[in-house]
Amino acid sequence: MTQVYYRDQALEAIARRVVKTHDAALLSSPRAIPIEEIIGTCGLEIDYQYIRNNGRILGETIFDDTLIPVYDKDNGQYSFISVRRGSIIIDASLLQPAKIGRLRFTMAHELAHWLIHQEIYTGTGESAAMLNKPLKSSEADAGLERQADRLACFLLMPTGQVKTAFYHNRNHADLTAAIANLFGVSRQAMDIRLKELRLV
Repeated sequence: MTQVYYRDQALEAIARRVVKTHDAALLSSPRAIPIEEIIGTCGLEIDYQYIRNNGRILGETIFDDTLIPVYDKDNGQYSFISVRRGSIIIDASLLQPAKIGRLRFTMAHELAHWLIHQEIYTGTGESAAMLNKPLKSSEADAGLERQADRLACFLLMPTGQVKTAFYHNRNHADLTAAIANLFGVSRQAMDIRLKELRLV
């Protein structure tokens, strides 16, 4: 699989352009980026299914009209559903309130695949899938997943807004949790973001 290399600066510029195109006001103050709305603005559709019975796959981006297997919990078996190019399939297990951060990051990750990996996947019959636990994969596949993670990070936690939120909340008893809640991401994701920005 051919891989296109993106530096973080390029991925951050892509994220900024996508958010600004949707609503420039989103970049004026810290807030949760409406990732589901942005996905719709990009002409994509979200469908919630139990993708696998073990919850291993959290999301999948579809680049060609095809059939995909999904798990039917009621019948305890797999069935095939027809999906169209531009569909993002999200595992229905992420619809629990306690998993909102993981849900939003998975949506952003799948959108990232659509934004930067269409040329790689279109026409191959393959989809890009976000796994709950990474499997051993080729270096190229791992690189594509890292790129999607980085772009998802920049979409949901823009640098300027995270820095502003940090300085406005620096006296909060649980700073990381407060900012994570503001951006609608997991504490773990925000902790990583704050560390990479050298704010903590």
